[in-house]
Amino acid sequence: MTVRVMLVSPAMNAALREARFEGDAPLDRSGRERARAAAGLVPETGLALSGPSERCRETAAALGLPARTEPALSGWDMARWAGRALDEVAAAEPAAVAAWLGDPSAAPHGGESLHGLIGRIGGWLDALDGPDGTVLAVAEAAVVRAAVVHGLGLPARAFWRLDVAPLTLTELSGRSGRWNVALGRPPARPPVGDTW
Repeated sequence: MTVRVMLVSPAMNAALREARFEGDAPLDRSGRERARAAAGLVPETGLALSGPSERCRETAAALGLPARTEPALSGWDMARWAGRALDEVAAAEPAAVAAWLGDPSAAPHGGESLHGLIGRIGGWLDALDGPDGTVLAVAEAAVVRAAVVHGLGLPARAFWRLDVAPLTLTELSGRSGRWNVALGRPPARPPVGDTW
């Protein structure tokens, strides 16, 4: 059966503004306002899901989605780097950061490797079947990027070349082994002179 999977990246929070490894931080005021402004603009679906992070759950609620928390959509496990700024970690552990960026199987932070993340999200994606063939999920940007890499069969290093802005929609359609992707569309056109 063909499945349509719509992944919405969560709204902005302080950790994202400060280039911190995700951690579990709430939306900031601007993120909440922008998510509320986008409420009603996301497509309707038979199944609404949310990653378990506070940022994802708050975004789903602000969008008015009756989303069920899906543990498989957890963000990238950064273990001891969680909540720390990238430049702080790079200054303290330059060799570890270089390994993490250069080797998809490396996990110097003690958490999940890039291969592990892509495999986990790919397994979730390939097992999907929505009640009407559609699934809408609010998921961290790393999860969206991993889904695209898996869906298109890209090498893991392509992950680093994909950007996912807050409150954008990435759509995958197909089935295990055959996915098409529409990347990073806003749910609707932002107000004139504004960006999401």
